[in-house]
Amino acid sequence: MRGVSAFPAERRAKEITARIEQMAANRTFDPESLQVVEKQGKSSIEAGDEGIMLVIDEDARLENIERKVLAGVYLIRIREAIMAYCHARTPGAIIRSAVYIAVATIAFVVFLWLGQRAMRRIDALLDSRLHKHLEGVESQALQIVRDKHKQLLHGLLGARRLLWFAACAFVGLWYIEFSLGMLPWTRWLGHRLYTLLLDPLRIMSVGLIDAIPDFIFLTMLFFIVRYFLKVLRLFFVGVAEGTIGLRSFAADWAWPTYKLLRVFVIAFALVVAFTYIPGSNTDAFKGISVFVGIIISLGSSSVIANIIAGYTMVYRRAFKVGDRIRVGDEVGDVTETRLLVTYLRTPKNEEIVVPNTLILSRSVVNYSTLAREGKLILHTIVGIGYETPWRQVEAMLLQAAAQTPEVKKDPSPFVLQKDLGNFSVTYELNVFCDDTQKMGAIYTALHRNILDVFNENGVQIMTPSYESDPPEAKVVPKERWFVSPVKRDELPLRC
Repeated sequence: MRGVSAFPAERRAKEITARIEQMAANRTFDPESLQVVEKQGKSSIEAGDEGIMLVIDEDARLENIERKVLAGVYLIRIREAIMAYCHARTPGAIIRSAVYIAVATIAFVVFLWLGQRAMRRIDALLDSRLHKHLEGVESQALQIVRDKHKQLLHGLLGARRLLWFAACAFVGLWYIEFSLGMLPWTRWLGHRLYTLLLDPLRIMSVGLIDAIPDFIFLTMLFFIVRYFLKVLRLFFVGVAEGTIGLRSFAADWAWPTYKLLRVFVIAFALVVAFTYIPGSNTDAFKGISVFVGIIISLGSSSVIANIIAGYTMVYRRAFKVGDRIRVGDEVGDVTETRLLVTYLRTPKNEEIVVPNTLILSRSVVNYSTLAREGKLILHTIVGIGYETPWRQVEAMLLQAAAQTPEVKKDPSPFVLQKDLGNFSVTYELNVFCDDTQKMGAIYTALHRNILDVFNENGVQIMTPSYESDPPEAKVVPKERWFVSPVKRDELPLRC
């Protein structure tokens, strides 16, 4: 219904409803006696001399149809409503509704009885299966902490009880709504059942008494989240210790993933609980919340960026503790990784604290990844003049590599000709290494052997470049290798 300020739509609808109900309650009333009587500028729906409602041009204009057509539609709808009202109160309809209610009651009772028996069997099955599983785990020496199996059993039983309670509540509400809806006198209550159950939550506004449902909700939410976090922690403990295997999920991801999920669960719980906090809808509370949010966002932008970078590195698996890496110009062994920073120890025993955002924004060279498989390549370059045959140069470089004991023989070293320069040819010697801690010692020994081999063969190393040929080759004869204060013994390698 439409209305105006002097005669609101709600009042108009209530008065029309009261007239229709009065006629429907009269058993001698014939719905066919309803008719539309056209009057000046309006259509009146009447029953004999008694009017029920008026349809005016403004009503029809809002519906975009003619007034007479709208009045005819209203007439048909009122007749149908009165006929349905009368039919629902006939003895046959009432008996049929009572039979339906009885059948629904029996079905509900059977559901509860069968459900209780099924729940007991599920409890026994969970207990026996979990006990056997734990015995098998113990036999393989891969069990989680002993006292965790009880928590796991309680967690599964708690989840079962929660699902059973939710099922009973859903079926119970459906049964009540169905039973109330079958009888004409209670049908309105059945249609509004869910609304009536939720109304207490909608009208909470002021006072401690009105806030009790909110406190109940917050308490239940607290225990549910707390219990869920315990189950989540127990699961990731199993993943970290190897008792729970996940395909394509590394064990060292378990704790970072748990911490990340814990933050999301708590944040989601706070979002859900926010509207149930007393006073959360007030302007003062909203103002304080906005102020605190702005302060946190401005003060922790770099912290959040480093945390995100830390988690990104964990899942990228770019490196782990113990790896030797290069970040920018810094080279060192990873000693500790945290959400905000990563600690490196350089070969000079210097500790470097690198922000995770810096690592994420730069390329990271991990020397240890392929070194574990003996595939890390160390390389060094020399510049040799064009007058020296390249075959001789490559043979000398490979000889120097063969004289270096720390260099792996399989795969074998190899030489690349990197550049044909203006005055010399650049050769690159590549050797394989399986221990990143010996990189400095290997380079030192390799360079010493290269100098010795080239000096023995009288080949001048011209790296980086030169402008003209000197009168004598720049080589060190063998008889001058051990001039004072050098002793004949080989120099020790230090790194």
